[in-house]
Amino acid sequence: MRRRRPWRGIRWFEALPPPAMLILFYAAFIAAGALVLWLPVSHGGQVGFSEALFTAVSAVTVTGLVVVDTGSAYTVFGQVVVAALIQLGGLGLMVFAVVLMMTLGLPIGVPARSFLGEELNQRGRPDVAAVARLVLVVALVCEAVGVLALSFVFVPQFGWADGLWHAVFHTVSAFNNAGFALFPDSLSGWIGDWRVNVVVPALFILGGLGFVVIGDVWAKRAWGPLALHTKLMLVGTAAVIAVSWALVAALEWNNPRTLGGMGGPAKFWGSWFQAVTPRTAGFNTFDTGGMEASTALLTIVLMVIGGGPTSTAGGIKLTTAIVAFLAVVAFFKRRERLQAFGRSMGAEQVMKAMALVAISAALILLALFLLTLRWEGDFLVLAFEVASAFGTVGLSMGATGELDEWGRAVIVAVMFLGRVGPLTLGFFLATRAAPRVRYPRAQVVLG
Repeated sequence: MRRRRPWRGIRWFEALPPPAMLILFYAAFIAAGALVLWLPVSHGGQVGFSEALFTAVSAVTVTGLVVVDTGSAYTVFGQVVVAALIQLGGLGLMVFAVVLMMTLGLPIGVPARSFLGEELNQRGRPDVAAVARLVLVVALVCEAVGVLALSFVFVPQFGWADGLWHAVFHTVSAFNNAGFALFPDSLSGWIGDWRVNVVVPALFILGGLGFVVIGDVWAKRAWGPLALHTKLMLVGTAAVIAVSWALVAALEWNNPRTLGGMGGPAKFWGSWFQAVTPRTAGFNTFDTGGMEASTALLTIVLMVIGGGPTSTAGGIKLTTAIVAFLAVVAFFKRRERLQAFGRSMGAEQVMKAMALVAISAALILLALFLLTLRWEGDFLVLAFEVASAFGTVGLSMGATGELDEWGRAVIVAVMFLGRVGPLTLGFFLATRAAPRVRYPRAQVVLG
């Protein structure tokens, strides 16, 4: 029997490198989501194509920046579409990175498997089917628990139908580090509610740790056998949360625009929430526009760092920041290799971290330059917006609603590159090319 030749379009698609496939799929889902959100059935009449496109990009990239209020501008159908785009974007980055070619029946070449091994912290060829199952199981279990817990908050207040939908929407948004909320002031109405301040951060912290970390902890359940990546993520996450919580509390405790006029419990929970939400969660329980400049700067740093690799979070990733810090320590201690938890890392890890940091800084600075061409407001507010878009966070000090079409286009591009860019860069960092010519060494004067 004569075999049918594959369609020429399929052969063309097979020839694309994995990063190009990923970009095309994300762009396709964004375009489809924007068209659906633009339909009259999705909104109440105040959403044009520009607003629909901005919302679709923000949802698929799990950012959370909005130009219209999600809860009032979109119908329930539109909100369901937004939640579906969030789920697709949050899990899709890992699922597509792991099973994209397999689900399409396409061969996975050596460079792609090498990249997957690097991104998943696994040597050789990772078991892509097992990783896909891990992603889906972890997500479903965490979100099921989140919906159950938040139902006790929202059902008594909004009734069964609306309450359950609020629980589902905010659980999906929290676990995927999206930051979309159905309330104009995000979760400010629950700044003193311990249930919201425990459940929502637990969801986005778990989502931001990374599925590989969760799977490693679940499989080994002891500190010693854990992988170095898992130990760095757990210790680094705890340290960042502790330091940022103390700093936010100290800086905002008496600020009348944020925590100053509240009672002790609200100040406690408010500082806690604001300390952990820049991990790219994007929710807020007090007015971020009223923060002190020092707190805003701290938040910018946290947003750029982001969460962990193979997670729903964005940013340059916490492990990148840790490796850069360890490189500084190794330099002053005159060590040629990085050391942590009885393991060492070579110069290759440092070069990867430097590449990620340098390209991320260049992207942020370029976006700031383009936005300042038409921005007449506070520069700190604009820098906050760009960092939020790059880290796919969703926090804003009020610049989102003041952007013109030029500003929206720049922020859309930053959100897209902030989500897809690190994975694409990771592919090229994982693809090695042997040098054809070796040149003699020479010294360059630095510093």
